[in-house]
Amino acid sequence: MKKFFALLAIMAMCASMTNTPAFAQEDSLSQVEETLDAATDSIVELASEVTDAVEAPGADAGEAEVDEPIEPEVTGMDAQIRKYFIEGGPVFMGMVLLCLILGLALCIERIIYLNMATTNTTKLLKNVEGALQSGGLEGAKEVCRNTRGPVASIFYQALDRSGGSATAVEKSINEYGGVQMALLERGLSWISLFIAIAPMLGFMGTVIGMIKAFDDIESAGTMNATIVAGGIK
Repeated sequence: MKKFFALLAIMAMCASMTNTPAFAQEDSLSQVEETLDAATDSIVELASEVTDAVEAPGADAGEAEVDEPIEPEVTGMDAQIRKYFIEGGPVFMGMVLLCLILGLALCIERIIYLNMATTNTTKLLKNVEGALQSGGLEGAKEVCRNTRGPVASIFYQALDRSGGSATAVEKSINEYGGVQMALLERGLSWISLFIAIAPMLGFMGTVIGMIKAFDDIESAGTMNATIVAGGIK
């Protein structure tokens, strides 16, 4: 607007000069030419500014249209797990993941082993009794050897010591039963260890978060629920 009023002032000055005497017009001809040149430059500059002001909203609108649409945040359970796993850091969360993998592997191995060690004791007793009646002691031993599982192995040890006293047979059963129990319980101590370690790792993360929250409260100098929640999270 200031340039517009300046342009009007220049035009008024030019009009006043046209009403002056002829001898004054000849003396101020050069001044009039300079004034007209300045007025022309002002008009061109004003026109360019008006053009830029008109085109600016269209340019902004074009940029807004070019912007990519914001994808909605995935809130599924797997996405949340990945998010928190990444936020936890590779070192700390790596230990948690290692406990998870090893614990699951040992559990699966024990499940398979125990299922394979399962024996139909009722059927085994019938087969052993039938073998004793038909084939004698060696036939019963053969039945136990061909049957898998700890129960069949204990039966075999009892039959193998059947020539001795009842005390010797009982002792043999107890000793070999302890061996079979150790085989069945193999790896359970590691599973118990991982069961104890995994929650402790989680508690350690919570404790570290609480320490960070108190440090943030000390730095901020005020008690704020947002600071506490952010640290514990």
